[in-house]
Amino acid sequence: MTLDMRTLQQVADWLAVAVVVSLPWSTSASVILIVLWLLAVLPTFAVKDMRRELLTAAGGLPVLLWLFAAIGMLWADVPWVERIDGLGGFHRLLVIPLLLTQFRRSQYGPCACYGFLISATVLLALSSLLALLPSWALDHVPIFGAHAKAYGVPVKDYILESGIFLVCAFGLIGAACERWREARWPTIAALLCLAACFLANIAFVAVSRTTVVVVPLLAIVLGYRYFGWRGIALAGIGAAVLAAVALKASPYLHLRVMHSFTELRTYRSTDAANSTGLHMEFLKKSAAIVAAAPVIGHGTGTIAEQFRLMASGDAGSASAVATVNPHSQIFAVAIELGVLGAAVLLAMWAAHALLFRGAGLMAWIGTIIVVQNFLSSLVNSHLFDFGQGWLYVFGVGIIGGTVLRDAQTPPAVPSAASPGVTP
Repeated sequence: MTLDMRTLQQVADWLAVAVVVSLPWSTSASVILIVLWLLAVLPTFAVKDMRRELLTAAGGLPVLLWLFAAIGMLWADVPWVERIDGLGGFHRLLVIPLLLTQFRRSQYGPCACYGFLISATVLLALSSLLALLPSWALDHVPIFGAHAKAYGVPVKDYILESGIFLVCAFGLIGAACERWREARWPTIAALLCLAACFLANIAFVAVSRTTVVVVPLLAIVLGYRYFGWRGIALAGIGAAVLAAVALKASPYLHLRVMHSFTELRTYRSTDAANSTGLHMEFLKKSAAIVAAAPVIGHGTGTIAEQFRLMASGDAGSASAVATVNPHSQIFAVAIELGVLGAAVLLAMWAAHALLFRGAGLMAWIGTIIVVQNFLSSLVNSHLFDFGQGWLYVFGVGIIGGTVLRDAQTPPAVPSAASPGVTP
């Protein structure tokens, strides 16, 4: 029986790794693997282990937010179909304590990171191929039964792709910093070269406007983590220089940035329903909706109804557009659950950031995932989006469990039988 349980645990570990590897590529494959992973991992848990995780801030706050959303269905003034659908965005948060429990005892956390990096590197190569040979690739290279969706974007969308590349780039830079004191220059050069390839793809091939904002802020966090206050200044100067060079060298990046300013001016003068204008309109309306029910919100599943009530103006204008996505994770929660729900969300992010406050590469990768999700969620509802949401859940769960496992593992000591061996 013990052997069978150990085998099942190993199967669950590899399935979790497979989920992470599949996230950049296929929604259907990820869903199937997540279901198989749940079937494999749930029988391996002991009640005391789950209780321990639920009593921590990192494992308990995601469940508390889900419970708040479940109760929030009671005061929502919309059909129950919409209430249940609204709760669906919170379901994946329940997986975080499961993964923390699993990877407290598992040695496969680094395997998940390596697998994700390899998967993302293959995606980088394919994205670069589509960029170098766009007409040939778009016409002749089938991707999972279909052709590439856009220039440099073989699967999913450019927002998720650039987010994945950002995580990999800063993870590789962190790995190079970890090896800096060891003076392992060939390894450092290789890591920085691959990181530069990821960043170059972001700058020259496919980038989201959110990523443009997150990059310099993550650079500052990295500078402080590895080099203290001096690192903040160095990272700030370096990020400014690289941004200037990238804007000069990449017509694509320059066009994306300037187009956003043009859209903003057009929205302010004509109420045009362009991409930037809609973002601003949704944020403005979200603030008004939250102000109407500030404490506990309008109830779970009410976002679409509230925006329908707020729609006004001529057809085709930004103010006339009703949405189901306020394009802000904080507002998405606050509309339904008020400032109390938003406070739980912010506390969850803070608890996960504190989980990775220690030293080491795994802790740095966890920090990247939390900081990126928090910053991007200011103008996106990324926890409710499939790719970004599951990337956060599995990233925090797997790496968080690994960090907790390493923290509770005592350091090796010399054996009494081998006095000449040093640890």
